[in-house]
Amino acid sequence: MTQYILAHDLGTSGNKATLYGLDGILAASVLCEYPTFTPHPGWVEQNPDDWWQAVCTGTQQLLQKAGVQPGQVAAISFSAQMMGCLLVDAKGQPLRNMIIWADTRAAKQEKEMEELLGMEFVYRTTGHRISASYSAAKLLWVRENEPEVYAKAAKMLHAKDYIIHKLCGQFVTDYSDASGTNLFDINTKEWSMPILQALDINPALLPNAYPSATVAGGVSTRAAAETGLLQGTPVVIGGGDGSCACVGAGVVKEGTAYNVLGSSSWISLASKTPVYDKEMRTFNWVHLDENLYTPCGTMQAAGYSYQWYKNVLCGAETHAAAQAGSSPYKLIDEGAAQAKPGAGGLLYLPYLLGERSPRWNHEARGAFVGLSVNSSKGDISRAVLEGVGFNLRVILDILRAGHPIQEITMIGGGAKGAVWLQILADIWQLPLQLPTYREEATSMGAAICGGVAIGAYQGYNVIEKMNKPQQTVQPNPKLAPLYNNLYAAFNTAYQNLVPTYTQLAAFNQAYP
Repeated sequence: MTQYILAHDLGTSGNKATLYGLDGILAASVLCEYPTFTPHPGWVEQNPDDWWQAVCTGTQQLLQKAGVQPGQVAAISFSAQMMGCLLVDAKGQPLRNMIIWADTRAAKQEKEMEELLGMEFVYRTTGHRISASYSAAKLLWVRENEPEVYAKAAKMLHAKDYIIHKLCGQFVTDYSDASGTNLFDINTKEWSMPILQALDINPALLPNAYPSATVAGGVSTRAAAETGLLQGTPVVIGGGDGSCACVGAGVVKEGTAYNVLGSSSWISLASKTPVYDKEMRTFNWVHLDENLYTPCGTMQAAGYSYQWYKNVLCGAETHAAAQAGSSPYKLIDEGAAQAKPGAGGLLYLPYLLGERSPRWNHEARGAFVGLSVNSSKGDISRAVLEGVGFNLRVILDILRAGHPIQEITMIGGGAKGAVWLQILADIWQLPLQLPTYREEATSMGAAICGGVAIGAYQGYNVIEKMNKPQQTVQPNPKLAPLYNNLYAAFNTAYQNLVPTYTQLAAFNQAYP
């Protein structure tokens, strides 16, 4: 009887339940969406019960869609959004909504952490800068602002950790998710006692951390009834979405690299050791393979920049596409392709949401620099795509300063756009590999993790057979001088605009 791995990818907008055969072939997938709540500016929360409902519904629909019996599911594994803070009681009941990764309310706690611990100490210990985006600052915010909730808390969990407890009753996490808390020593792979002591956090509040390919337990009788799975089905911890994407992209050997081109975008590689940048512009996760790390840089508004541009400035293309039954992005791409490389000297700075890596400037904002009466709509379209490429190149240059990179595997929704892919290859001057599964790479990484945990696969390198490159986009070496010059101008433009960003931030505070 054919066996399958069930992977749940708990994203920001919904849970994608995916079923893979042990041969790596996708059998079916189902998406169940859930809401996000923003009760105040900078606050972003989700209800854990919505995740559980999505997991239960998605599992049932998936098995029915694929025509698979519960007994054919060899294991359940997980990928999920990272850097959250969910406090539960001793029975695993949520005490409040989860504060998710996008929440920035803990700016005060971020500053307090830096005063207590110092930025470089935390960066060298946890692999990350101190930030309100990470779990630690969020936890301190709850302690200060909701002391009654904090007093009742037995554990702080991430999204997948909560679902695992619902399935098998265990409080666990994995190294990759733990490395997004600002509390985990990625060198020893243990919770950092110096950080916990300095912040006066009880270590018992944190779940035990294990390698991603660890079986947490079996599906309980109650969970079996709610999900439609068989009691006792192995529940594998899995990992954070970034580390799962790394495996799904085939980045399982030192020096190999990939780029996720989605709403946000990141470049990461596999390394036997963490990569520490002197200016702390990039950061480090633990890989699903506990013997590897994934040095990484993440920009906020990649595909989001393209979406914003389409929604705000491309009404004509949107209308024409609707009339033709086509995609507006196809029409925008055609305009960008007709424009000359370099967009006539027009630069786009993609800081619509501030910026994480490489700038780490929440005051930064988007800008077009170099507009003239000769700027065409195609130039503007191309500038948006090139601007994202320039910003990602900053991250890429930091990473390849210590690790030579020969090529990059592309995954995510943006990896479908041929025009954008060629622009990126030309700016980076690297070949881009396009695997079979691009949008499913994250869930495939979780599935591979599940297979490793139950012994179906000998190691993560099985992905090299399951998600092979189908196409290569080669860079045009003749464009290297042009893009090198514009890249220098892009960085100069950002640096010169920093004081303006600060002035505008003060203006927005004075005149909200």
